[in-house]
Amino acid sequence: EACRLGRRLVDVRVPPVDIPVASGSKRSGRRLLTVGTDCALGKKYTALAITRGSLARGLDVDFRATGQTGIMIAGGGIPIDAVVSDFVAGAAEMLSPDVIEGQGSLLHPSYAAVSLGLLHGSQPDLFVVCHDPTRHELLGMAGFALPSIEDVIALTVALGRLTNPAIRCCGVSLNTSALDDGSAAEIIAATARRLGLPTADPIRAIGLDSLLDACVS
Repeated sequence: EACRLGRRLVDVRVPPVDIPVASGSKRSGRRLLTVGTDCALGKKYTALAITRGSLARGLDVDFRATGQTGIMIAGGGIPIDAVVSDFVAGAAEMLSPDVIEGQGSLLHPSYAAVSLGLLHGSQPDLFVVCHDPTRHELLGMAGFALPSIEDVIALTVALGRLTNPAIRCCGVSLNTSALDDGSAAEIIAATARRLGLPTADPIRAIGLDSLLDACVS
């Protein structure tokens, strides 16, 4: 049908053929990775918002896509979920430095492997935890409780130190799309107080300046 209509179909889920095994060697520049308590709750949008905000501040920064939607937005990247597992960390090394779109969750039974490869390969100096405060179970995993932000921070630091001993969490991004404005503002403020970290919802633009301050400091 595409040929008949003179159209072209492009499969963006084809990784490059020359991905090396990760070296673990220190990457250049500064790196920020978005991680999550679950899948599909704002890691890509948060990375894009941080990139846009940093560019607006005159910083030299780029968004590095790791999924097919991000690749179509950015015009390039590597579809991490299509990379052979032994080469995921190497693919992440190819993408870094800059702001790297996270995938999955370290605490998701189905997707933890790709999340760990991204973490080790991107060697982030900073990470932002993305979370949906209205979600109670992992997406598509009945009976698996959503982990806490604190658990994700602790695990990301513990595992990330393998390739970057200086890794630290610089903030939290909440997906409050299921809440009204007042409830969203309350839970953003409460989360910031509880964790002592800048907390924002990039979609509502609540707290974004404080999160950007922490990302670029």
